[in-house]
Amino acid sequence: MTDLATLLEVGGPVAALGGGAAYTRANHPSLYWSAVGGPISTVRLLSSYASVMEACGLTVPPSRLRILAVKATTRREVRPVPPRRGIIRPTSTGLRLRLRLAPGQEPADVAASAERLRHAWGVHAVYVSTVKPGVVELRLVGFDVLRKVRMPRKIDGGFLQVPVALREDAMPFVRDYRAVPHQLTLGATLSGKSMYLRHLVSGLASQDVALVGVDCKRGVELAPFASRLSALATDPDEAAELLPVLVKEMEDRYDLIKARQGIAPNTPDEEITSDVWGLPESERPVPVVLFVDEVAELFLTVTRKDEERRDEMVTQLIRLAQLGRAAGIYLEVCGQRFGAELGKGATMLRAQLTGRVCHRVNDEASAKMALGDIAPEAVLAACAIPAERPGLAVAGDTSGGWSRIRTPCLSLGDAADICREAAHLVPDLPALKPFRPYVPVPLPSVERPGPAVQPRPLAD
Repeated sequence: MTDLATLLEVGGPVAALGGGAAYTRANHPSLYWSAVGGPISTVRLLSSYASVMEACGLTVPPSRLRILAVKATTRREVRPVPPRRGIIRPTSTGLRLRLRLAPGQEPADVAASAERLRHAWGVHAVYVSTVKPGVVELRLVGFDVLRKVRMPRKIDGGFLQVPVALREDAMPFVRDYRAVPHQLTLGATLSGKSMYLRHLVSGLASQDVALVGVDCKRGVELAPFASRLSALATDPDEAAELLPVLVKEMEDRYDLIKARQGIAPNTPDEEITSDVWGLPESERPVPVVLFVDEVAELFLTVTRKDEERRDEMVTQLIRLAQLGRAAGIYLEVCGQRFGAELGKGATMLRAQLTGRVCHRVNDEASAKMALGDIAPEAVLAACAIPAERPGLAVAGDTSGGWSRIRTPCLSLGDAADICREAAHLVPDLPALKPFRPYVPVPLPSVERPGPAVQPRPLAD
């Protein structure tokens, strides 16, 4: 009986502690990392840094001066020299430290050993980035941050910058329209493409930007944001009327740039190298972001008349993609598939879309359409996205860099509420007024009046 009581006194708290740690690790990984995982990984890193670097081939032979100094002061063996390590800075998702590379080393050497470092120090992933020549930063991520996305509290943003997702290295993925003016977003049904679009619209709603939508699915995706939209087309016929207006707006802005900078009026738009950001703030027109949802609907035709309309719309989209950046007009093109089989001009339009985001797709060919021409190795990552993780995507650009991202959950009602609260920020663009969507005014709640005759009790 005494042994059983002792076992309960000792084993009970240990079992409760182990069960609590397992529960915290599964449901609150950030808390578990801060309390348990982070200290353990820090101890591993400090105790095995030199040996791990030597095993990974990241050491160099010591200099002659170092050899002479060691032999003169001690009798121990002279070991190879690892990169000089900086201060370890803990974060809520992992650890960060900087390494000063030894002579003859390059950042690619450290990046090639990232998987070995991950296993040696017991973390989820290791990412390497260059800070300056000779200095790299190691970002150690303690757990899978894409399993349950939580955006950082403080994000350095600015005008035309929208944090829409979290990268796999625990850094926010910011959609910067000044750096990447046009983007193509592909994804199958229920892949999270609509959630990504909601974050973009709700993030731009609070900025001084004109939002224009082309939603050929009868407006089911963009109509809830009608209170913040300056124009909305819900079918190909309306889109055929709206796109020429945007092209005319772009041409008027080029005329404004010419007049301000003294450029000859007959100078072709393609030869103007400046943009609206060089104009004084008082004369600068408001930027325009055009959202095209389900772009394939603009290409599909039935009759010859539809083909003529299709060719005109595609030509106008290509002009906006080629010349719109300097005029402050940006494109956000979304669809399930976007390839040459859609028809004339599809490949040329895709080539103008610098940014690429590929959610889960139904076939490898769709992933190649989005990422094959900029980062072939990212195609396999896009094809490996599981169906049970909606919002997970592969983001890349024409520089060749890519990363996995995941968009946090944002309900359609919350996004619509954000747009309704920012409805007063809709800019005044006379050319787009005929296309302004109708927004019904909610009726005020009326309380039911009480009975005209007060009831009297039967007895006192």
